[in-house]
Amino acid sequence: MLAFVSPALRAAGDFLPAIVFDFGGKFDRSFNQSASEGAERFKKETGVAYREFEITNAAQREQAMAQLAKRGATIIVAVGFTQASAVEKVAKQFPQVKFTIVDAVVDLPNVQSVNFREQESSYLCGMAAALASKTGKVGFVGGMDIPLIRKFALGYLEGARRVNPQVEVFQNMTGTTPAAWGDPTKGAELARSQFGRGADVVFHAAGATGLGVMQAAKDLGKLSIGCDSNQNYLQPGSVLTSAVKRVDVAVYTAFKSAREGKWRAGPIVLGLAEQGVDYALDEHNRSVMSAKMAEALNAAKSDIISGKLKVAEYRTP
Repeated sequence: MLAFVSPALRAAGDFLPAIVFDFGGKFDRSFNQSASEGAERFKKETGVAYREFEITNAAQREQAMAQLAKRGATIIVAVGFTQASAVEKVAKQFPQVKFTIVDAVVDLPNVQSVNFREQESSYLCGMAAALASKTGKVGFVGGMDIPLIRKFALGYLEGARRVNPQVEVFQNMTGTTPAAWGDPTKGAELARSQFGRGADVVFHAAGATGLGVMQAAKDLGKLSIGCDSNQNYLQPGSVLTSAVKRVDVAVYTAFKSAREGKWRAGPIVLGLAEQGVDYALDEHNRSVMSAKMAEALNAAKSDIISGKLKVAEYRTP
């Protein structure tokens, strides 16, 4: 449902930010939750609350954005590539409203498009997987089979092969519809299949579906790799690392720049150099991520940032 703000929290005059979450909701402990954390950070720092909407069916995207715009939203952040057509349509109807879309490109004068070089963090995670693997076999479970997730998969494959050119990488996608993001049972099933074939590390890029992957790894005494937000804490000691994608930074920056009059339309791409993606190392995974492994990942990270190491980007056939 549409969440309204208290007038007492509106400390910035008529400035009213809003956010529309993708399937999975803001408590998916992954992509959407990272976006929510960025919005909450903005609210905490400024005292300015925001309106929000969590979609449960595709038709709600356009309706929610239009209602938010009619009710005075200054900027609307749309989380996820599936919202591109809705943003394009509603942005044309409300040219005075700013729109920021994450993970898609909409070419309009009042739309900012934020994308990430996911292949760079996935490359580091592929290296980590191959370094940790004792079988020479690792796995990847994607969510919806789309080019974005193929970017994750390709980066992971390249990183693993840098460490071990003979590494075997199993890959499965959960589905071809948005339901693929919210099926932990299917995620666990796919992960168990890969573990059964000899993989001892499985990386997920599958939203809430990935929670099943991580649980399966924990249950079987294997390793998983989290995605989007830092998920190391979810299964401490069995999560090797997480491919962090700073959707929180994208949302926070969109709100902040709009409030300060610095927001600009057009494309923005965030990678390792812009601190938009990374791998996660903290107290929850230090028992499985050795100092030597971290040293190797940090060296590769520096080479990617400097341009010495180029990570291929998935191109649609």
